[in-house]
Amino acid sequence: MTTRVLGVDPGLTRCGVGVILAGASRRVSLVSVDTIRTDASSELVDRIGHIGEEIEKLILNVKPSAIAIERVFSQQNLRSVMGVAQISGVVFMLAHKHAIPVFLHTPSEVKAAVTGSGRANKQQVGQMVAKILGLEEVPKPADAADSLAIAICHAWKSVGGTVSSSSEMTSAQKAWQAAEQNATASKRR
Repeated sequence: MTTRVLGVDPGLTRCGVGVILAGASRRVSLVSVDTIRTDASSELVDRIGHIGEEIEKLILNVKPSAIAIERVFSQQNLRSVMGVAQISGVVFMLAHKHAIPVFLHTPSEVKAAVTGSGRANKQQVGQMVAKILGLEEVPKPADAADSLAIAICHAWKSVGGTVSSSSEMTSAQKAWQAAEQNATASKRR
């Protein structure tokens, strides 16, 4: 059985979108890759609308069975975090509208999945994406390669896109799980 996974590296100026076909034995192949761009001088509503429209066109065209998106949990630049959060919200809304399950993967989880190291740099991630997919060149810009890495990470995860036990979790996944449990516990109080 094959699965079509849309990977999204959310961003307001550059949003990487990559689609792979995942088959048995961890075999993956490229369906498409692109970077949706917006002009920083444009109105925010227009920028978000443009990215949403382009992602919806892609969803309608390739009909993914899953959407994998990068979950960013720490960045110094608040404006960048806001853009990522806004585009992530658009992706969630589109996934809901088209009844497509969404799975979140941390940057270190994605890096570890494709390179073997959760601390790999962008160049290493891009090179491994190209190697895994049998591409002659690394997809550019890095947002495009990152979207494919996110899709590959998801494809290689256990059934349902989740880690089956806490012993298989990366430290970033454990930190997320603890934060989510703390947030849930705080809401109950």
